[in-house]
Amino acid sequence: MAKEKIAYVCTECGYDSPKWAGRCPSCGQWNTMKEQVVRPTSAAERRAAPGFTFDKARPVRLEEIATGEEPRIDMRDEELNRVLGGGLVPGSLILLGGEPGIGKSTLVLQTVLRMPEQRVLYVSGEESARQLKLRADRIAHADTNCLIVCETSLEKIYAHIKETQPDIIVIDSIQTISTDTAESSPGSIVQIRECAASLLKFTKESNIPTILIGHINKEGSIAGPKILEHIVDCVLQFEGDQHYMYRILRGIKNRFGSTAELGIYEMRGDGLRQVSNPSELLLTDRHEGMSGIAIASAIEGIRPFLIETQALVSTAAYGTPQRSATGFDLRRMNMLLAVLEKRVGFKLAQKDVFLNIAGGLRVNDPAIDLSVISAILSSNMDTEIEPTVCMAGEVGLSGEIRPVSRIEQRIAEAEKLGFKQIIIPKHNMQGLDPTRFGIEISPVRKVEEAFRILFG
Repeated sequence: MAKEKIAYVCTECGYDSPKWAGRCPSCGQWNTMKEQVVRPTSAAERRAAPGFTFDKARPVRLEEIATGEEPRIDMRDEELNRVLGGGLVPGSLILLGGEPGIGKSTLVLQTVLRMPEQRVLYVSGEESARQLKLRADRIAHADTNCLIVCETSLEKIYAHIKETQPDIIVIDSIQTISTDTAESSPGSIVQIRECAASLLKFTKESNIPTILIGHINKEGSIAGPKILEHIVDCVLQFEGDQHYMYRILRGIKNRFGSTAELGIYEMRGDGLRQVSNPSELLLTDRHEGMSGIAIASAIEGIRPFLIETQALVSTAAYGTPQRSATGFDLRRMNMLLAVLEKRVGFKLAQKDVFLNIAGGLRVNDPAIDLSVISAILSSNMDTEIEPTVCMAGEVGLSGEIRPVSRIEQRIAEAEKLGFKQIIIPKHNMQGLDPTRFGIEISPVRKVEEAFRILFG
């Protein structure tokens, strides 16, 4: 029998070392090196998928490799298809992460229940078959070809796969699966790494797509070593506040498509509903006579939508001003506040500033800069911005309004939702025909010009 040895593995990045260290040499985190018992495996134990035999790979010339359009499996879910890049690619390994109770299992289960033409093997390591049946009954579904098995042993999972010959495999969750080739408890660094590597080898050689559901830790990243995200083909993050009904599906990594896409869902009693037009839901009732609210025309991926930016400015009660932002980068908000004070002359150094993006969204589009400073100034002056006005523009450090991408889509979205006027950067007017739109277009070069249009 092979002799066991002790290794120290970093819980953040998966780096292993024969000696303990207070700081990980790879990621630089402190107190993350944990002791693990490592038992060298024999050649027979290193088989990735017991019961399966595949041809050995051989080197080929680049010119000999056949290329073509990747076939995609339609998931019967427009939002999920968009984030995946057009559908599920055969032979791909997908990792879906999110907080407990956010709706990961519900999303995957309701998706596979809509695909009766696909034979799906749903492996549950957390819930019983009865619990899954109760959830499926709550989700309205027709006849399906979904097989349920409750198992946590990787070797037994491979036996079930060989017996059922599924078209798609779902494992819920990867943290509960363990293999006999690793001497550690399920959920440990070694177990997660070994199981993920084995599933990757099986997926690529069998061409069966596999969806892994994973938890996240308190820092918000996928639980387990960072190497888990490097192994898979696609990492999807399911975000949202449990106290709100909206859920955001965001692509963090995608080898078969763009990572700029996002899908929006609404959590309901009968499952997750796709939100095809997020602008109408993200815009609440028009706030007549209320200050600190500005509407921005943003783009995430290929989808334009209008969002409501809310700001509150008040005198600092405790001497030290507070700066807080929800759904927006706090450092960028501090930069915009410095631009307001330096270039426009508004004194905000002794005032609390709170910023919120309505609907629980987190937006990274720089085109909402103009709406952010407009909402802050509106709250500071206690002056209302006309509810029929929206805006798009990036603010530079010298106070100029920089051009933004895909301005025509932003204008068309604002016109579709009934807005009467949109403020855009003057540079975006080049090559733009204003007569094509039934909305007033106001080009501006500097922040002061935008404020004159908004506040007179």
